[in-house]
Amino acid sequence: MAAPEPATATATSSPRPSMRWRVVDIVIASVLGVAGGLVFVLWNLAYNPVTAPLEAFLPGLQALFHGVWLFPGVLVALIVRKPGAALYGEIVAASASVLISGTEWGPLTLLSGLVQGLGAELVLAILLYKAWGLVPAIVAGAGAGVGMVVLDLIVWYPGAAVEFAMIYAVSGILSGAVFAGLGSWLIMRGLARTGALSRFAAGRELGSRAES
Repeated sequence: MAAPEPATATATSSPRPSMRWRVVDIVIASVLGVAGGLVFVLWNLAYNPVTAPLEAFLPGLQALFHGVWLFPGVLVALIVRKPGAALYGEIVAASASVLISGTEWGPLTLLSGLVQGLGAELVLAILLYKAWGLVPAIVAGAGAGVGMVVLDLIVWYPGAAVEFAMIYAVSGILSGAVFAGLGSWLIMRGLARTGALSRFAAGRELGSRAES
């Protein structure tokens, strides 16, 4: 009788997901990034009427709604699940918003996209790009919020009072956790249910849970 093949154990083990970007990864990340840029443009129009009462009540609370500008990076990362996805998604969204609206703050908008994307990217890198559940999404959104807060306090509010900086920081990080973290996770699950993410682990995971 022939000896059993030693490769049996390796055949049953789950392969490591590839960290290399596929063409479909680039396409989907780009589409989501541009869509995020469109959301930015619309939110720019609605921002002042929504946040003015909060700012008048307590300066710094306006940052509770800044997380809307942070979601593309986290959303792209949750779907593509490759190094650089959060950074790519946020930069594409920032670039698209500049091209569409032609804002005079173009360079600063791109810098914001870079820093915010890096905030989320750093969290996912610490997690070794292996954790993609709700909690990692929320923490990544908070990380994007940290990047936003640091840049805003340096660029837009230099020399601000400590009380304002603390309120702004807590509000901005919380907003990133809710809008960019929880919000992106819910959007990802909604897209997965439609079958649009069948070529991604995010879509296959939700489908396998539904079947079990």
